Amino acid sequence: MEKIIARQLIKKADTAEIVGYELLVQSDEESLYNVSADSAAANAMTAFLTENSGRIFNDRKTFMTFTPSLLFRNTPKIFDKDMIVIQIEDNVVIHPLASILISKYREDGYHFAINDFQFTPKYFSMLEYVDYIKVNISGDEDDKQRRTIQNVVEMSHGFGKEFIATGVNTKKAFELAKEMNVDYVEGAYISDKAVTKTGKMEYLQGNLYQLILEVTKDEPDMEQMEQIISRDAALTYALLKMANSAYFSATHRTASIRQAIMRIGINQLKQWVYLLSFKEEETGTEEVMKASFMRANFASALVRKMENVSITPPDAYLMGMFSTLDCLIDAPMEEILNEIPLADAVKEALITGEGEAGKLYHLILCYERADWTEIKRLSEELGLQTNIMAQIYMECVEEVNEIWNDVVSR
Repeated sequence: MEKIIARQLIKKADTAEIVGYELLVQSDEESLYNVSADSAAANAMTAFLTENSGRIFNDRKTFMTFTPSLLFRNTPKIFDKDMIVIQIEDNVVIHPLASILISKYREDGYHFAINDFQFTPKYFSMLEYVDYIKVNISGDEDDKQRRTIQNVVEMSHGFGKEFIATGVNTKKAFELAKEMNVDYVEGAYISDKAVTKTGKMEYLQGNLYQLILEVTKDEPDMEQMEQIISRDAALTYALLKMANSAYFSATHRTASIRQAIMRIGINQLKQWVYLLSFKEEETGTEEVMKASFMRANFASALVRKMENVSITPPDAYLMGMFSTLDCLIDAPMEEILNEIPLADAVKEALITGEGEAGKLYHLILCYERADWTEIKRLSEELGLQTNIMAQIYMECVEEVNEIWNDVVSR
């Protein structure tokens, strides 16, 4: 199912100044958070990391909801403490270790907001740890409800906290929020959610499981992590997109899995993998992923047998690996490839089929279809002997099957 990043604007109540955005993820345009709280929060964060966060959020503070399990896993440490506000809800407030947990992040310089603040002792006990208090204002409250909200606003200011009125979807609600002297407002009346679609991203669970085992070792093996990621098209794409995103302030773009891992760092890679583990497993993608892995191995092996070729074996590998991305991500190939720094020859091959790399890609597709006439023609143009190709193909099939059987049996 297609995921959508919803960017809810937060602005000052008395001016047009935008102070930040709340990050939401929805599976369709009707229902927000129709999966578990952990899955919803994890989806939002992985989407944030892999999208061009500078383009979506304009480098303003981002309010992100964290569940207890994500807080205990140190997931906020992925993000710059000066650019996010950790938003907590009832599942954190009622947790017996809430104050200890939040204090730890406060000491590290992180800021907190309580969403949907309630007039109860548990919520009052959290006041010393938070910077923002959020309460829904619809404009339809009765006198008693208005007095309660007004008391919370005054109490917030008395404790040096800033108050955000949420759910401000009408002019009536906006006028009431200003009358109550709130600091900030958030809601459809202020601005409809800015929506960015992020096509679905499907990973093979066996690969993800192996990656989890590797990154959680005391001394993760770089080569092993690189191998695991390199046989999964969706994992490779997501890693490269994240490593080249504005969030990591990359001055030089990279198409190398190893360089991407080094740029992100092991600690942040661990958190990223942990977030991916919350994604709901999709069905029907195993054969597509296996095909991409086979194409990647076959393409790189063929290039090693070619002379004066314009594409390197690593580029050929990525060409084969990414050849199924439009199926795995459910978006046009050109749009997908624009997000990552692939060689121009690879992009041209996958988008238009042109160039020497395009011929190689077409040759691989013809081999899958057993189109012997085209195989003979293309192999001659590329300087490849058909008998050697057959041997290479069978070696790749054996290698891929051996690795794949190990992956899917996990």
